[in-house]
Amino acid sequence: MDPWTQPLRGIFPVLPTPFTDAGAVDTNAMTRIVDFALGTGVDGVVYPGFASEVSELTDAERAELLEIVVARAGDRTRIIAGASGSSATDTIRHGRRAVAFGVNLLMIQPPGGLGRDLERLIRYFSEVTDAIPEARFVLQNAPAPRGSDLTPETICRLAVRFPQIAYVKEETLPAGPAISHVLAHRPASLGGVFGGGGARYILDEYSRGACAAAPALEIADLHVALDRAWRNGRPGDARDIYVRTLPLLVLQAVYRMRLTKHVLMRRGVLEWTGVRAPTPELDTSAIADIDANLAELGLVRPTADRTESAA
Repeated sequence: MDPWTQPLRGIFPVLPTPFTDAGAVDTNAMTRIVDFALGTGVDGVVYPGFASEVSELTDAERAELLEIVVARAGDRTRIIAGASGSSATDTIRHGRRAVAFGVNLLMIQPPGGLGRDLERLIRYFSEVTDAIPEARFVLQNAPAPRGSDLTPETICRLAVRFPQIAYVKEETLPAGPAISHVLAHRPASLGGVFGGGGARYILDEYSRGACAAAPALEIADLHVALDRAWRNGRPGDARDIYVRTLPLLVLQAVYRMRLTKHVLMRRGVLEWTGVRAPTPELDTSAIADIDANLAELGLVRPTADRTESAA
């Protein structure tokens, strides 16, 4: 069987968008980000998504960076292209561009303004799926106000109505019961459910049957190790990794892209850590806390060691 047609399983990090010190997109750093992701052994990558600061990118920037991701990773791993927009027209434009780049698996989040109105959601998905018949979709269910906060019953009804919906990425809280419901009532065309929430709930999601997770990128190597331990019948090892990484993931829930980029800088991937999205600043105490977590995880040397080395 062609490995590119196998069901999606494992770790699919959402890649961040790097910026230069002047605030422009950094295409050279985007290449390094992709290489770092591939080097950790991930099962695929997602770009762009919420963790990519997608709402802060122009159409031209989105296209340029996705093209870099595809050129660098397209024959080496699986790519899910984010195609969400503020309307069906926007989604179709983003989706057609991704398909033109050779990516046929698209992640779409229904516009938040549609809410839970089933008829409006059906019209949206009808328009999108009819316009891009060659694509398959990951339905991203995010909490309001960013997303529509769909019920699992609505997700299943949409999946039955639109067989092009091949996966669901569940991000509402608590995600666990929603994952259980969708998997218990899914049509045969729905291949599985991804966990969200930055892998802060990954063991609960996996225990309920989630097929994959789509966290941020900064500790993808540890998430891959956790995933492999779980799938190879070593839940104790998976829990050990989970417990060790959780303090950093709790901080990531607050500082979001700033933490991701700070960690990638510490790991030698990025030179600049600027963000466009409105996120809390990292002050001295927060940076010290993050760096202490990285040292405990063995990802960087303790601060004192770096200082002595520099001296």
